[in-house]
Amino acid sequence: MIRRLLPALLLAAACKEPPKLEPTPKKTDEPARPVAESPFAAPPAASAPKAPPTTIVAQHVLIAYRGAKRAQPSVKRSKPEAKKLAEELRKALVGADGEAFTGMVKKHSDDPAAIERLGSTGKVKREDLDKAFADAAFALKENEVSQVVETPFGFHIIRRTQ
Repeated sequence: MIRRLLPALLLAAACKEPPKLEPTPKKTDEPARPVAESPFAAPPAASAPKAPPTTIVAQHVLIAYRGAKRAQPSVKRSKPEAKKLAEELRKALVGADGEAFTGMVKKHSDDPAAIERLGSTGKVKREDLDKAFADAAFALKENEVSQVVETPFGFHIIRRTQ
């Protein structure tokens, strides 16, 4: 204790007025009490927004029309007919489960490769897809069905699966 007070005593001897010493806080076994938050304190930081996915998995039904890119020779419908059919199929698919969507792919899709994969795109990156298709697919929540999406290949109905 004397060692702690010695600098203060030496200073007091050199000054006309002795310094005011503050008492040393007592050590206790009590846990420290939390300090009340100031009403001016910044609100707690909100959790950071979830980063958009870099890859997704989706299913799609393609309704092609005569003259669409890579359309099969068997496709005879016009562009307006293809759009009308796609809109009708979409109405039937909203709220449907994955099994119903897969059935619609088998029955109506004009993409032979998609039929073999049951409409699955597999795991894809945004840059692997046509821009319109990617924008729609990446905006979907899991198990959500898109609006009818037009690409150079025809009209798509997309369901995001992952």
